[in-house]
Amino acid sequence: MRRMRARAVGSLVWLGLVVIGGAASAQTVIPGGENGDWKAYTFKKGDVTVCYMASAPKKSAGDYTRRGNAYALVTNDATTGGRGEVSFVAGYPFRQNSTVSVAIGGRTFELFTKAEDPDKADKAWTQGPEDDRDMVEAMINGADMIVKGMSARGTETVDTYSLIGFTATKKVIDKTCPK
Repeated sequence: MRRMRARAVGSLVWLGLVVIGGAASAQTVIPGGENGDWKAYTFKKGDVTVCYMASAPKKSAGDYTRRGNAYALVTNDATTGGRGEVSFVAGYPFRQNSTVSVAIGGRTFELFTKAEDPDKADKAWTQGPEDDRDMVEAMINGADMIVKGMSARGTETVDTYSLIGFTATKKVIDKTCPK
């Protein structure tokens, strides 16, 4: 279990170099703290500090033989006007035109994918800022979240994320990146 956690932490740092965006790939990602199952990070995009928080699933299910690392992310990026942007990395390319279902407490959110874009084929996002706000609120009030997706090969996956430490980590990125 320790080895898995160490791998997940190392992968989360690596994640900051490739997932957040092309500009981040040439930047240094700085850990910003850990609360429960969530970790905060920052990097510079030009003169602007971008903050994000990430967590790996506590449990994953699906009939797959190979799969990369999966993550849930919340990003504050003043260069795009984004605050509390929720996204997921599946660790596999999504099925074309598929959606991702996220259940938190009694609420369910539907996220879109861009399977046709090779650089974004393994990512899912909310429909927009209003859904981001609603989803973050649910994450603050929830205990865990269940993320269901469909791979390009037709494999359904179910990832369970803990929300322990979410609120404290969200406060860290909001304080560090207030705009």
